[in-house]
Amino acid sequence: MAYNKKIWLASPHMSDEGYEMQYVQEAFDTNWVAPLGPNVTEFEKELANKVGSKHAAAMTSGTAAIHMALKAAGVGEGDIVLCPTLTFSATANPIIYQNATPVFIDSDYETWNMDPKALETAFKKYGEKVKAVLVVHLYGLSADMDEIIEICSKYGAIVIEDAAESLGTTYKGKYTGTLGDYGIFSFNGNKIITTSGGGMLVSNNEERISKVRFWSTQSRDVARHYQHSELGFNYRMSNVVAGIGRGQLKVLDQRVAKKKYIFEFYKKELGALNGVEFMPINDWNEPNYWLSVMTLKGKVRHLDVMEALEKENIESRPVWKPMHMQPFFAEYDYIGGGVSEKLFENGVCLPSDTKMSDEDLERICGIIKGLWTK
Repeated sequence: MAYNKKIWLASPHMSDEGYEMQYVQEAFDTNWVAPLGPNVTEFEKELANKVGSKHAAAMTSGTAAIHMALKAAGVGEGDIVLCPTLTFSATANPIIYQNATPVFIDSDYETWNMDPKALETAFKKYGEKVKAVLVVHLYGLSADMDEIIEICSKYGAIVIEDAAESLGTTYKGKYTGTLGDYGIFSFNGNKIITTSGGGMLVSNNEERISKVRFWSTQSRDVARHYQHSELGFNYRMSNVVAGIGRGQLKVLDQRVAKKKYIFEFYKKELGALNGVEFMPINDWNEPNYWLSVMTLKGKVRHLDVMEALEKENIESRPVWKPMHMQPFFAEYDYIGGGVSEKLFENGVCLPSDTKMSDEDLERICGIIKGLWTK
């Protein structure tokens, strides 16, 4: 093995069995390379069946799925959507697409996700203006959904789960993405399974999912000619891409098992280092461990870790920069304390690629441990 072999944070991992190629080849053999087709229909059914949702709509991205969830929930101008500040911008951007107003909510240390106390404070401040709450399951860690759903029910808000990072994660035995009114998944290249790009919206509401499929195919009315009575979007997944997804879904459980192995390897090797803590694993939550994340509170800083790894051709990342600290979103309200900021200032996402060997993991841990001996 070359010493400077590149190690990625998280990269696509096709099945050893070649499941993906079987479905893609079938699409080519039948000349079904256009948008939609049998793979899309079957991928929707298989994904919905896997997570325990009644209906699903395959989209071009997780972002498109969030956009359609907000639209399906009736979010529009004048509405407020409560959204975690500690997330990727793809969670918040679709709120703006719908001309609604985001209000950002802080995290708590117990889950690293939306703080129910800050959520309640936001509801007390904004009341009936709040149309929906977008919950994120950060890095594959489930938010405390029972408490969040109870608060949302009290105030009559629709719950949308951004489970882009948490496909395969369970909360009290149920898959994330199926606990609220709508759930979305992402199949971007860095996710636990990938279609190169793509997403899925799931819900038990058949009428709303049917409507999303209509909007996502340019809102073409049933007519001999091209007729459009509503604004349309070009958001539907292609038959080829869906073929990759069907193959990837077969190895999801394997990928979750490997991600867990990686996390536990890091925790065992690095957990005793001065000032090091790892992301919280709660007893009601079985994460998919999408990324292994640690925080540093001592002399060694998160930037030291990232720079040391970068010198050795190893990719790592900071924790997401909170939305309320982003130039574009700075004008919007933020409810909470400084938890998300502290996680951003101290956190580092370690390489979590499922193709890594023990040798790769030992190399990474050796480099990091070396920072404590300087």
